[in-house]
Amino acid sequence: MGYNLLEALNVRVVGSGDRHLVLAHGFGTDQSVWQRILPLFTPSFRIILYDLVCAGSVNPDHFDFTRYTTLDPYVDDLLNILQALGVERCAYVGHSVSAMIGILASIRRPQLFSKLILIGASPRFLNDEDYHGGFEEGEIEKVFSAMEANYEAWVNGFAPLAVGADVPAAVREFSRTLFNMRPDISLFVSRTVFNSDLRGVLGLVRVPCCVIQTARDVSVPASVAEYLRTHLGGRTTVEILRTEGHLPHLTAPALLAQVLRRALAR
Repeated sequence: MGYNLLEALNVRVVGSGDRHLVLAHGFGTDQSVWQRILPLFTPSFRIILYDLVCAGSVNPDHFDFTRYTTLDPYVDDLLNILQALGVERCAYVGHSVSAMIGILASIRRPQLFSKLILIGASPRFLNDEDYHGGFEEGEIEKVFSAMEANYEAWVNGFAPLAVGADVPAAVREFSRTLFNMRPDISLFVSRTVFNSDLRGVLGLVRVPCCVIQTARDVSVPASVAEYLRTHLGGRTTVEILRTEGHLPHLTAPALLAQVLRRALAR
């Protein structure tokens, strides 16, 4: 590895509770995406925050294009962080791609996780014969071409769509963290995410899960939350947030915090 993982991925532990809670961000953001949620949970949890290696807040030299070709090395990073911090058990909140990373981590180390809370999660973004992931192969190739041709124009079009709610500050914030990413890393990670298919391993999850989905998310059809509920191996509940978009922690933090609190109390 050749570098200090905790430093490289900006690991922080905040809060004064006796239980550990990991907040793991999704594609295109970094740990700052949790800033409106954080103060509501620091009194009751020790919160572990970190940046995915692909985040714009991480030195791009740490992104190894030969290593991060699947989600597994991201799982290694998460488990290595928890080991370095001496964490033996934690609740885990993962948004988008980090929801998938959490699922894979819990299959490897079930005793480490008391609960998985999966926000805007999808085991596969592409449609399949009997599965509606929300995207056709051809559509995705067009997205990749657009990212490659003019990253700035792509961000300006994608950010409002993904945010999905009329919250200009959230669009600005998501655009900022997308622009922080180096375009070639952004494209590479997008390809990795869209090539992932976790449907075959969902049944191996033994940890209780709570799937949190907004009422309308351009990235994840409502049917995907139901698919996760029926296919995850652990006891799984689904919470539908009465808001729109893929980033409720930016657009409806108070609403999300309410549901998170409920999920963590169970």
